[in-house]
Amino acid sequence: MPEPSQETGRGRAAAPFGLAEVSGPSMVPTLYHGDQLLVQYGARVRPGDVVVLRHPFQQDLLVVKRAVERRDGGWWVLGDNAFAGGDSTDYGAVPDDLVLGRVRFRYRPPRGGRRSPLAVLRWALSAARPVLSDRSASRRLRAR
Repeated sequence: MPEPSQETGRGRAAAPFGLAEVSGPSMVPTLYHGDQLLVQYGARVRPGDVVVLRHPFQQDLLVVKRAVERRDGGWWVLGDNAFAGGDSTDYGAVPDDLVLGRVRFRYRPPRGGRRSPLAVLRWALSAARPVLSDRSASRRLRAR
């Protein structure tokens, strides 16, 4: 995740873009543990966007979640993996000042042990991708 020193006193990053690393399974299948992310700090957030935010109860902890909808008090955020937890179902709506930026791009580093040309080609074709908004996120919210 980005270092806290990259931020100004008002909670927005000094640079418009930064890097973050995913740890944990909460965004599977969109993002996997070890994925590298390009984050646009201060970007406008819309429903369905993947965002980096400060955890409401542990503000030194940065998390990656999907912004589902605006509610009173901030954004309702969910992980794409419903079984992982650690989202608004646990801590409620996230205030706007804790949402730091929007994820724009994902790079998946190669895993060890892939040696066949076909495996290398498959990795090369899927390693770097834009992270797109999922407009079906609000339907998942209603289904829970």
